[in-house]
Amino acid sequence: MIALLLALGSSLAYGCADFLGGLGARRAHVLRTVMIAAPASLAVELLLWPLLGASFSAAALGWGAASGAASAAAFALLYRTLAIGPMNVLSPVTALVSAALPVGAGLLQGEHLAAAGLAGLPLALVAVVLVSAGLGAGSARPSRTALLLAFGAGTAIALQLIFLHQAPSDSGVAPLIVGRAVSSALTLAAAGLMRRKLGSERPAYAMSAAAGGLDSVANLLFLIAARGGDLAVVAVITALYPAGTVLLARCVLAERVHRGQLVGLGAAAVAVGLLALA
Repeated sequence: MIALLLALGSSLAYGCADFLGGLGARRAHVLRTVMIAAPASLAVELLLWPLLGASFSAAALGWGAASGAASAAAFALLYRTLAIGPMNVLSPVTALVSAALPVGAGLLQGEHLAAAGLAGLPLALVAVVLVSAGLGAGSARPSRTALLLAFGAGTAIALQLIFLHQAPSDSGVAPLIVGRAVSSALTLAAAGLMRRKLGSERPAYAMSAAAGGLDSVANLLFLIAARGGDLAVVAVITALYPAGTVLLARCVLAERVHRGQLVGLGAAAVAVGLLALA
């Protein structure tokens, strides 16, 4: 139950971070937003170091670096995917892959669930797809390239979670610090290479920094949850993060929540209840 609550907290933090990051990116190129969010995120993790400890063993360094590289790849692939579109098709594909692969990895590692959990997992996967589906151009068909990019983005997100789960349980926040340092370095290098395309607009500094801080909180909650619970359950609950983004967009920006997303939110609530009984 504690792992489930932590996973829900991680999902909520990811959703809030995406919402704030999206708002920040409206004013400037998204890489300019990340250039603010990444150092803020790393600063939060460094502040957590004295509180939670960190053991920089070879395994922690390796898995942390791998998660950071996967995070940077996920960022690049995801935004390229959504730029091609249609978003209402590709976003659920990415979300489903990012949830399904860790579930499969957990089951292959020998995790076993009760009957309620076996019913809750597929329902949660359905909820992920429904909640993450936007309005978009419903009749548009994605190209083969766009679909491959969507699968690639989902795979990169899944690998980030799986790699964090593989880090030693006694390593504290070391995998997070190493991963954030690696992803920040790769992102800043990409920004340097693309500096002529970034434009001169300034990002929303406060929102960008808040998004980075929340992303670190989300990573931390996921890591603690995965260490204390089944990866299959924790990953699929964490993947419900679009629900937080959708609800914030509804409350703050008065955006419409369409019927499929409402069904997804209901399915998510039922799935969480079933997984709590597993």
